[in-house]
Amino acid sequence: MAAVSKQRGLALIAVLWLVAALSVIATGMMQSVRTEARMTARTRDVVLASALGESAMQLALQAMVAGGKRPDRLLREQIAYAGATVDMQAMPLNGYIDLNKAPVELLQQALQVAGGLPPDGAGALAQAILERRSTPGPAGKPDFFEAPEDLLRLPGLDYPLYARIAPLVTTDAQGSGRVNPLAAPAQVLRVLASGNDAAVASIVAARDANQVGIDQSALNTAWLDPAPNDSVELTALVPLPDGGTVRVIRRYAIGSRSGDGLPWRVFYAESFFDPPAVAGQ
Repeated sequence: MAAVSKQRGLALIAVLWLVAALSVIATGMMQSVRTEARMTARTRDVVLASALGESAMQLALQAMVAGGKRPDRLLREQIAYAGATVDMQAMPLNGYIDLNKAPVELLQQALQVAGGLPPDGAGALAQAILERRSTPGPAGKPDFFEAPEDLLRLPGLDYPLYARIAPLVTTDAQGSGRVNPLAAPAQVLRVLASGNDAAVASIVAARDANQVGIDQSALNTAWLDPAPNDSVELTALVPLPDGGTVRVIRRYAIGSRSGDGLPWRVFYAESFFDPPAVAGQ
């Protein structure tokens, strides 16, 4: 009798272990399903928001072309479309430092101020960029930079340095190689001002207030060119119901017809999800 009771007790324990194991598996599967559902919903939100942002961009581009003007400074406006209000930013690409045309001295300054390199190291890498874009390759033409990522092909330029430099540079400005200070992001202005943060803050504040005659005396005038540019970066901030935002970034060549007949061509496209702000942060 005792043996039978012991067997029943072991059987009960085995059943309880099995039930517990099945519960763990079921819980894990439910969590996995919920995670996949959230990821699917997020992907859908990003796709829909990107489409909305691009539609708002088409309206902005139409206004530029109809007005016969190209942006010569950083511009911000709100565009209403499909029941949503989209914050739009337009920036001529000569607000960035062009790897293919910038003066070698400007490249060296960027590598020092933004990259954190000593003068000798920055100078050597700036010369390497110059040689890369000016030395004819096998086809007899210079091997221009096609994208900022091409910097990683240079000896001595590792990924941490690239990550510090990449937000400041472009390969598509198609201008003089100098920088438009009225369009340049703050980190580019910091390079032009040799790291003078106070001067950068003053210029950004005056520019955001649409002031006329902004004091640019702290910037190296040899590197400045305020001309408009046919290559423009548009950034649309599309709000999501949960408080997050989808940042839609497109770069267009205005005046270069696309395959669908539009008087502009997109040559860069990226979208990012920015989560809702956390209270107290």
